[in-house]
Amino acid sequence: MLDHLKIGNILFLDIETVPAFPSFEEVPENFRLFWEKKANFMKKESETPKELYSRAGIYAEFGKIICISTGMIGIQEDKRLLRIKSFYAEDEHTLLADFADLVTRMFQKKEIDLCAHNGKEFDFPFIARRMLIQGVTLPALFEVAGKRPWEVRHLDTMELWKFGDHKHYTSLDLLTALLGIQSPKSDIDGSQVAEVYWKENDLKRIVEYCRRDVIAIAQLMLAYKGESLLNPGDIIILDS
Repeated sequence: MLDHLKIGNILFLDIETVPAFPSFEEVPENFRLFWEKKANFMKKESETPKELYSRAGIYAEFGKIICISTGMIGIQEDKRLLRIKSFYAEDEHTLLADFADLVTRMFQKKEIDLCAHNGKEFDFPFIARRMLIQGVTLPALFEVAGKRPWEVRHLDTMELWKFGDHKHYTSLDLLTALLGIQSPKSDIDGSQVAEVYWKENDLKRIVEYCRRDVIAIAQLMLAYKGESLLNPGDIIILDS
């Protein structure tokens, strides 16, 4: 499966996002009104916009990116190595600009593909929207307007699992369990990220969780291609 893909030309990535403000009360009044309108389409009868604000981080208009972790598999002395680099900061503009610079420099050297789990529905458009909001120039790999589907160099491990079944959703955690890959959810999961960030002020913990997701995505792609998985000693963290 996927014999046409060169594993060394894939930039694996995952993002972590949170609501833009610690609480609903701290949201500026005009955006509080926008959120209330948004929440009206989401809420059940008993829920309030304030109660739903914990979910604001999944929307690029009301959330922000606090970490982007990336990984690439390369060969060194006949051994495969996955090198992981994370971009994280309190200042979203800084981490987005640094990430954009990496992607641009890599794409100038060789044609690479971006790969994430549910990336086409979440990670890729979220990154592009936040770059526009933060005034960061979009790398060519995120310029998808007017392109034919086969010209967009975006891979999605969830979409690949669908095999054309458009209504099917499978979590990364479930797929890793099915394919004998170590789960990335050993500490926290996505639903806890906002609390860990805003209440516990522990960005490092979130970065480590984000890295594990990237490792799992890379392992998943290797499994899809029928290749052997990486060992723990084959993984190098470049920003620890």
